[in-house]
Formats: sequence, structure tokens, C-alpha cells
Amino acid sequence: MRNKNLSVHTILIASALAMVAPFVWQIITSLKSLSNATKVPPSLLPEGRWDNYGKVFDVLPFGHQFLNTVLMAGLRTIGQVLFCSMAAYAFARLRFPGRNLLFGILLSVLMVPPQLFIIPQYQIMSSLGWLNSLQALVVPGLFSAFGVFLLRQFFLGLPKELEEAAAIDGAGTVRIYWSIVLPLARPGLVALALLVLLWSWNDLFWPLVVNTDPSKMTLSAGLASLQGQFQTDYPVLMAGSLLASLPIIVIFTLLQRQFIQGIATSGIKG
Repeated sequence: MRNKNLSVHTILIASALAMVAPFVWQIITSLKSLSNATKVPPSLLPEGRWDNYGKVFDVLPFGHQFLNTVLMAGLRTIGQVLFCSMAAYAFARLRFPGRNLLFGILLSVLMVPPQLFIIPQYQIMSSLGWLNSLQALVVPGLFSAFGVFLLRQFFLGLPKELEEAAAIDGAGTVRIYWSIVLPLARPGLVALALLVLLWSWNDLFWPLVVNTDPSKMTLSAGLASLQGQFQTDYPVLMAGSLLASLPIIVIFTLLQRQFIQGIATSGIKG
């Protein structure tokens, strides 16, 4: 048993080091000069070039792009938590004709590569005159089939007795959903919110397609523009990437317990 635990811990430590290594290398590179960052063989020691972080604000409208990213990720997260929870509650608790068929059709969307939706979505945004705007970044991400599936699984694991007691007391469907189900589903809602926030914060392809104005871009798209055709200032790029990653790292660190609990509980019932 002791040897088994040692083997498990060895594998876990090795896996953790493999995941942390790129982040450590990012920090080291952000503190180097360009010549040292591209030197072969690479140097493992930073040079203390903190001015690379200041250069990020010189080459990018970092403040505008940070605000765009916060608004896009925040509005998408709020929208998905609200709309997906409403649809998930309907599929989990309400009885209506064709419920299972509609849910099956909804799940089939998960098997379609998201890249196939890019051209139709772009045409819709263009016809609405929404290119280079915040709504073009937000609206397509306000709902997802995955969010409905995740929360439906969580709702199926909640006891029905509380809802039945509330119905006996005269509470309607909306009141039960808002006052009974949502508070009980907080871990699942937090899990979905973190997943959507992370996905939205790192979203690169869609912001690059719909917004070409640097002041309307998100951080991911802005950082991608720092990669030149012939030369890339890797220390500045790594410094910008690190600054862009810090808010998500802090949020996940604060909410990791609820996230893990929500993901674990979502698989109680099928």
C-alpha cells in the first residue's frame, strides 16, 4: 500500500511539474531581453528586465482591450448562467411534449465543430451592423448546449421534496426555480460560470474575425497581433500574456472548491 501511494504521488508531482513548467518559463522569458530569449541554447536565468511589462502598454491599448475582455467575459458568463439554467430546469423538471426529442437535438449541437458556425454568425453580425462592436463579441456566447447539459445533470441530482413542498405552499414554477432551485444549485452555477469565464477570456478566433480595430479587440486578439511575420518580441509577448492571465488565476484560486464540487455533483444522475 505504501509503495502504491508513493507511485501515485510521484505521478501526481511529475504531472504538476509538467503543467507548471510552461508558466514558469513564461515568467522567466518575460524578464529577458529579446537577444537572450532567442539564444540557443536557451538561458534558464532571468535578467530582471521589468521594463518589458511597461512596453506592453506602449505597443497595445492594453486598458481598452482589458476592459473589452472583462465586459465580454462577464456578460457571456451572466447570460449563460441565466439562460442555460432556465433551459436546464425546463428539461430536468417540467413535463411537455417532445421534451426528450428537443433535448436530443440540443445535445447534437455538441457534436458539430464550432468553426462551422463562424461564417453564418459573421454574416448575421455584418447584416446587423455589429462588426467592431461589443455586442458582436457578447451575443453569440450568451447560450450554449454544454451549459444546458451540465446544469440539467446538476438539477436532476437535487431532491424534489423541497420543490414539491414549495408547490404545495402555492409557489409557481418561476418562484420555485428562482427561490428554491438556484440557491441549491450554487456549486453547479459556479462551475459553469468559471468554465464560461475561462473560455471567453481565452477566446481568440471569434474576436479576431469580428473586431479588427485594436481598441475594440480583446486581450487574446491583441496579444496575437504582437506576433510579427519576420520577428516577434517574445519577452514583451510573454509579459502581456502573464498580465492577461493573472485575473483568471486569481478568480479560479478563490472559487476552486465550488468549481470542483459543481463538476463532481453534476454527474450524480443521468
